[in-house]
Formats: sequence, structure tokens, C-alpha cells
Amino acid sequence: MLETWEGKHFSITDPKGVSTVIYQINKTAKEDLENAPKYTLERLGYTEELRGEMRRKTFYVDFPSNDKDQLIILSFGKEKVIVNTAILEGNKVSISKKPMPLKFENLYSEQEHEIKDFKYTPNLKRPICIIDPETTEEIKPTLYFDENTNEVRGKCKLKPYKSYFAFEIRDKK
Repeated sequence: MLETWEGKHFSITDPKGVSTVIYQINKTAKEDLENAPKYTLERLGYTEELRGEMRRKTFYVDFPSNDKDQLIILSFGKEKVIVNTAILEGNKVSISKKPMPLKFENLYSEQEHEIKDFKYTPNLKRPICIIDPETTEEIKPTLYFDENTNEVRGKCKLKPYKSYFAFEIRDKK
């Protein structure tokens, strides 16, 4: 049986010491907004090939919209993260010319730390992502049922003496 794939794909090249991950921003349907965040994030899968000192990554958008899709591009370097936005429209990806300004807080702890404050949408997508900048892997949450609010929530364990990158998508309000 031959499977067909109906998504879109595009490639970028990471220089040595940089690892890029990309998220698709999904707007929550109006009928689900009462119990869900306005936006959720979906990490794009990719394949990669080595080209000398560089890595060429091909990212896949499995379910592109009929109009255009908003993307967040995170490029992790040794001591920093560069954040860019992009639009996937038709077969063209337009990347912002300047990285976007960020408002951020530092989370630092000398003890193991749990972050418990995120709600999930009905399809278990969440509005916030916590990433280990060394591996660029997401810190996967443990789900639990909060009986006080009658909701499925998530909690992530963060290790002491370690940096993490966390982000969420919000409107300007």
C-alpha cells in the first residue's frame, strides 16, 4: 500500500553550532475559545542531512491551511536564541528580516522545580513550550486532572542549575 502525503515542506541550512526548530502557530476555532487559549503551537517534524560543517534541515507542514500559515523559527546557538517569524503562503516561505523583540523572564533555581500552570485545549495542544536549549528538545509535561478547576493540566520538572527556553504566543494586549 502506498501512502501519500499532502503537506508542504521547505529547507533551511544550520551553520555549525546552531540548531533550528520551527513551530506552526494555530489559531483556536471560535467555538473552542471559551475553554482554550487563543493560539496553540505545533512543532514541525524534519529530516536532516550533513553538508560539510552545516546541516540542511527539511521541515514538514503536515496540515497547511488554505490561506497562509504563521511560523516561529527558533535558532539555538551557544549562548542565545534567535527568534524569527515567517509566513508559509502557497509554496513560498517569507521570513522576517529582523528577529522579533522578546519580553522574557529568567527562571533559575538551585532546587528541582515544577511548573504547573498550563491548561490544555480539548485536543491536548498547549499554548506554551519549554525547550532545553542544549538539545533543542521539548520538556514533555506530565498530565494531571485538576479537580478544583475540572481541567486537564500539565506540569514539567525542571532540573536545577540549568537554563531553559520557554515561550507562548499571545496578542499584543
